[in-house]
Amino acid sequence: MLTGKSRFGEFLASPETIPTNILTERLKRMEKAGLLLKRAYQLNPPRFEYLLSKKGMALLPILQEMCRWANTFIPGTWTPPKSFMSRKTDTR
Repeated sequence: MLTGKSRFGEFLASPETIPTNILTERLKRMEKAGLLLKRAYQLNPPRFEYLLSKKGMALLPILQEMCRWANTFIPGTWTPPKSFMSRKTDTR
């Protein structure tokens, strides 16, 4: 979500190739934990988009540092786009 994806199909198309059942369960768990908000964008058939909550956005600096660490110490690690690495958030 921090790189611009918000819909189930967009997550499925990611290079991680996560199975649908696992993606569904993770989105539910993240919603229950208050990290994201689920919003309908189509009623028939029901389709949803997922948006980070303030609590979820607060993870941005932590994830950016994890990416920097992985790119330094783990060869072949995915390099996030500059737009993600330079993004700032105000969670106050």
